[in-house]
Amino acid sequence: MTQELDVDDVVRQRIRGLRTARGWSLEALANRCGLTPSTLSRIETGHRRIALDQLVPLARALDTTLDQLVQAEEDSDVVIRPEPQHTPGTTTWLLSNESTLHGVTVAKMRITPERAVPAELPVHPGREWLTVLSGTARVQLGERVVTVHAGQAAEFSTMVPHAITAEGGPVEILTILDHDGERAHLSH
Repeated sequence: MTQELDVDDVVRQRIRGLRTARGWSLEALANRCGLTPSTLSRIETGHRRIALDQLVPLARALDTTLDQLVQAEEDSDVVIRPEPQHTPGTTTWLLSNESTLHGVTVAKMRITPERAVPAELPVHPGREWLTVLSGTARVQLGERVVTVHAGQAAEFSTMVPHAITAEGGPVEILTILDHDGERAHLSH
């Protein structure tokens, strides 16, 4: 019973927090999800149990999912302790975990000049975003080469044949990849 009450409290806090973060009154959210303002107030304050048939419209109105509303978060999820993965010319640290929303992977990469440009540049669905933390990255997009210096960022379609290498010494980047990008860039 205690765990059930804890989940109810978490859901109530999330509903109220998402509503107030959007600057919505009780009435504004109630209108969006088909509840009365008094019902919504009683839900938020714990004077009314939350029913599944109320959670679905609340999640939709708040532009979230049921999973996000009810999933219990533990402190162990806060700190990620990445283990370096080494391939010739590249060290990668995964900075996101498997439960990251929308299949996005965040990684820090240290690329040295020893990293070879593949004979055939990879192509896959999606977009890639990166920022250079130190050094200079050489981003090859088909026949085009773009130099990205420390403090700069780049974003490009991964449907263009592409490769990232180091120019003039090691480069450290922070990159965000979708599921297809993770498989293409981090699986070798």
